[in-house]
Amino acid sequence: MSAVKQFVARHRRMAGTAGLILLYALLCFSLPTGTLRKAFADISQLLLLLAVSGVMLWNAASNSGRTRVFWGLMSAGCMVWAVTLAMWTFYEVVLGRGIPEPFAGDVILFIHVVFFMAAVALQPHLEVEEQKLYFSTLNFSLLLAWWVFLYAFVVFPDEFVVLNTGVYSRNFDLLYLLENVALLLALAVLALRTRGSWKRVYWNLFMAFGLYVLSSGFINAAIDRGQYTSGGIYDVPFVASLCWLLAAGLLARELRPAGHPDPPPPRRWSVWAPRLARLAILSLPAMGYWAWFESQAGSRVRSFRLLVTLVAMLVVGVFIFVRQYLMDRDLVRLLEESRRSFDNLQRLQAQVVQKEKLASLGQLVAGAAHEINAPLENVLSCAGLLLSHEGLAAKQISMTQKIGEQARRTQELISGLLSFAQQSPGEKTQVDLGSVLHRAVQMKMIQLESQGIGLQTKISPGLPPIQGNASQLVRCCLEIIENAADAMEGGEGGSLLITANREGEQVVLEFTDSGPGVQDLQHVFDPFYTTKPVGKGTGLGLSATYGVVQDHHGQISCHNRPDRGAVFTMRFPVIQQSAALHADAAKA
Repeated sequence: MSAVKQFVARHRRMAGTAGLILLYALLCFSLPTGTLRKAFADISQLLLLLAVSGVMLWNAASNSGRTRVFWGLMSAGCMVWAVTLAMWTFYEVVLGRGIPEPFAGDVILFIHVVFFMAAVALQPHLEVEEQKLYFSTLNFSLLLAWWVFLYAFVVFPDEFVVLNTGVYSRNFDLLYLLENVALLLALAVLALRTRGSWKRVYWNLFMAFGLYVLSSGFINAAIDRGQYTSGGIYDVPFVASLCWLLAAGLLARELRPAGHPDPPPPRRWSVWAPRLARLAILSLPAMGYWAWFESQAGSRVRSFRLLVTLVAMLVVGVFIFVRQYLMDRDLVRLLEESRRSFDNLQRLQAQVVQKEKLASLGQLVAGAAHEINAPLENVLSCAGLLLSHEGLAAKQISMTQKIGEQARRTQELISGLLSFAQQSPGEKTQVDLGSVLHRAVQMKMIQLESQGIGLQTKISPGLPPIQGNASQLVRCCLEIIENAADAMEGGEGGSLLITANREGEQVVLEFTDSGPGVQDLQHVFDPFYTTKPVGKGTGLGLSATYGVVQDHHGQISCHNRPDRGAVFTMRFPVIQQSAALHADAAKA
């Protein structure tokens, strides 16, 4: 007995499905043949299909992304299917008469499978980037337009143009069977290629739809022979397929299958869909030619089929044009994003290379400077001792003085190298860059005026503070101002414009001069790169400035103006709390 309970516990869903089918059969066959049995069969089947639709809609509401769209399309297909059953029930139960020929519900019944096809085409088991909504809509529209065209071309002429019940019924059964077989093949492929929870869901959907295809075939054959009545034996497999669909929906809700990175599908499966779509589009002219020149049907049918083909070509052409336009637009966007990403990558690579240069050079300079400084002190000491002797000739005194000058120049160079190599982050506090610029400008104002350089500053009021070291930032500004002044030296004056403003979550400083510009922008921040004459500079100032800006999590760049001059730009991130306070103050 315990073994039976364990079996039932493991297979309770299967047992519940079987029990529901058995209950339907017992209740249905216990009723007398006639109106009461038809009413029970039609209403119970309609309610069961609505329950299936509700469970799938419940699954859609409980998920997100592609899985939500998948179950939403499955629910929509069941709802459209229920419309056909509702029309069938209306004729048999409410009106109390048989189903008319032709039956308008056949069109709706044929279309409902398209929703299932669109759902399966989403492949929700894969963890792939979400498709754009308009692409999914266009794919579904193309699929719907193609199957509606097939119905209008094959079935509709013998249904509504010129009534031919025998031909219409046969064509509808064959086309509906083809549509369902295509759905079954797609489900079988997914079930074979998938693993985990989705595999179980796909197999259950495949078995449910497979049972429906068999039951639908038996029912259509019985209708053609005039042997079908609602509530008969042919309805049992149909009810079983609905119960299985309900069980599949409940299984998916219990398993909650999620996407997983499956291996790339084989090439034969990745290209069959677009090839079939291309084949379908190319077949339209051939079908139109057959309808007009080769078909033996009457003129009304041939004219209707030709008109349907032309309309289908126009509709499909519009869909393809819109799809291509959207794809081209997305391609341009992706190319633009790729270009920006490449530029950012190049800039990041340049920053990394520059940091490595500075770090390596700093270690080398620190060791070399200490080794050179000791003998240099001895040279200066010896030169001083020589100059203290009174018996030296004038030429000897001159040579000794030159030795001392060159030694002192070398000592200044060593001092600069040591200062460059021993850069330290320093203590950082909240710094107002506006005040930093004012200090730097005041320190260089007299030098700029003496060189005939006009200085103009545009500092936005209320700049948010940054986290930094004020002394280091002042030295950076002084270095860039002095570099601009040296570039304009010897000319007929010049101008220097310094601006400071906020851009988003950054404070941006710009130094724009009217000099000749930078000769080699790629190496402007390299150590020892300088265009100044010998003895004027060491080429370490901008390198040190670059290191300080990087230490402040900022960015520094340089570019030449189209007309004349260079622009140095420094960007520093604002303090996040301060940014929020400034935003609140601006709103107030």
